[in-house]
Amino acid sequence: MRHLVLILGDQLNRDASAFDGFDPAQDGLWMAEVTGESTDPPSSQSRSAMFLAAMRHFAAALRTEGLPLDYTLLGQGLPTLAAALADTLQRLRPQALVLTAPGDWRVLQALRAVAAAHGLPLDLRDDRHFYSTVRDFAAHAKGRKQLRMEFFYREMRRRHAVLMDGDQPAGGEWNYDAQNRESFGKAGPQYVPPRVVFAPDAITQGAIADVRQHLAQLPGRLDSFAWPVTRLQALQALDRFITERLPHFGRHQDAMWAGEPWLWHAHLAAALNLKLLNPREVVAAAEAAWRAGQAPLPAVEGFIRQILGWREYVRGIYWTQMPDYAARNALDAQAPLPDFYWTGDTPMACLRDTITQTLDHGYAHHIQRLMVTGLYALLHGVVPQAVHHWYLAVYVDAVEWVELPNTLGMSQYADGGLMASKPYVATGQYIQRMSNHCAGCRFKPAQRVGDEACPFTTLYWDFLARHQVMLAQNPRMALQVKNLARLSAEERAAITARAAQVRRGL
Repeated sequence: MRHLVLILGDQLNRDASAFDGFDPAQDGLWMAEVTGESTDPPSSQSRSAMFLAAMRHFAAALRTEGLPLDYTLLGQGLPTLAAALADTLQRLRPQALVLTAPGDWRVLQALRAVAAAHGLPLDLRDDRHFYSTVRDFAAHAKGRKQLRMEFFYREMRRRHAVLMDGDQPAGGEWNYDAQNRESFGKAGPQYVPPRVVFAPDAITQGAIADVRQHLAQLPGRLDSFAWPVTRLQALQALDRFITERLPHFGRHQDAMWAGEPWLWHAHLAAALNLKLLNPREVVAAAEAAWRAGQAPLPAVEGFIRQILGWREYVRGIYWTQMPDYAARNALDAQAPLPDFYWTGDTPMACLRDTITQTLDHGYAHHIQRLMVTGLYALLHGVVPQAVHHWYLAVYVDAVEWVELPNTLGMSQYADGGLMASKPYVATGQYIQRMSNHCAGCRFKPAQRVGDEACPFTTLYWDFLARHQVMLAQNPRMALQVKNLARLSAEERAAITARAAQVRRGL
C-alpha cells in the first residue's frame, strides 16, 4: 500500500483534502470506532450515536464507490484511535499516512506519535471545509493588542463578498444584533415549526444499539434520536431551516421558553461540524433567501455571523493558543461541577428545563448554553475544565476546536478576556426577562438573600464581590462594580453567607 488515508469521525466530507490524489489501486482508507473517544473524556449517548451513525453512513457511501476501506467497529475492543491505527499499520504496512488536519489537538498529537513510532511520514493537509486557514487567523491576530470577533468578521465579509453591496455591508450596517434580542412576551412563541426529524434507518439503529450495549454507562438518552446523519439528510435539514425557520430566527434568537427546545434555531451545527454540510453552502443559502425577499436582513446577518464570523474565529483561537489554552483558569475557579448537571435534578426551573432537554436530545441553543448552564457554572465558581468536559460530553455538535474556546473563553472567562471583552454575568432577572422559567420557579429573581432568593442573583453579587479588583479594571464592568459598592457591609455579608449555602446545595 502506498498511502493510508486517515478519516476521522468529524471529517465526513468526500471533498476533503485527504482524498486529493487518492488512487484506489495503490492507496487505502482507514476509519475507526473506539471506546476511548466516548469515555475519555466522556461523551453522552446521543453524541456517541451521532458520530457512529454518521461515520457508518459515510463508510457505506465509500464502499458503494468501490473504495478500499479498513473500518474498525466499536465492538472490536480497541480502546483508542492510536491503538486502532497501530493495529492497522501492522496489518497493512503502508508507506505513508495522509490526514486532513483534525479538529482536536489531542487527536493530532496521538496520530503523529503513532506515525513516528512506525517510522512513517504523515502528510498533514489543510482542512478546506473552513473559509480561512489557521495561518490566515494568525496573520489577522499578529500585532493586535486585543482580538475581537467583530473585526475578524468584517474582514471575512469583505474577503469572501458575503452580504456586501460593493465595498459596503448590505443594508449599511455590519451588525444587526440589537434587533435580535427580543423576548417572546407573555403569549410565548407562536406557530413554531415542528422539529425536522429523520427516523433512524437500519444503520443508525445499529449505531444506537451498539451505544446501548457498549456505552450504557454514559449519560443522556436516545429515545428521541432523529438527527441528520447523512449528506442528503443534512441538505434536507438546511432547506427546511431556510424556508421554515430563518425568517423568524433573528428577533427571538436570544429568547427561551419552557418546554420549547427547538424554536427557530437552525439545529445544523452537528451536521456542519461533522462536515456533512459545507459552511459556504449554508451561508449562500441564507444570503440568497434575503436577496429573494424570503427572510429579513437582521435574521440573515445574525445567522451568517455565527458561521462566517464566530465559527471561524473560535477555530483560529483554538489552534493558535493550544495546548496551553486548555489549562487556563484566570478566575481561579475551584468548585466541582454540581451533580445536577448530569441529572437535571434541581429546583431551579431554568436549569432543570435546559439540562433535561440537553440529556434528552443532546441539544440546547446558544443562550441556554451561555446564559443558563454556562452562567450558573461561572457564578458558582466551577473549575472551567470541568465545565468544558461537560459541554464536550453532552452536545451532539461538540468538537473540541469549537467547544473549548466557547466554554473556557466566552462562557467561563477562564482565558482572562482573550475571547470576550468581559465576563458574561447577570442576575436571575435576565432569565426572567428572556423566558418564562421564573414564573414556574420557587425562587425570586429580584431577591439577593433569603430562602427565596434566586441562586443566580445571589451568586451574581457574590461573583462581583469576589472578583471586584479585577472587574474594576474592565470599563465594560464599571457600572456593575459601582452597584456593588452601594451595598452595605451587612448586605454583602448576607450575600456571602447565602452564596456559601447555595454552593453547599439547595
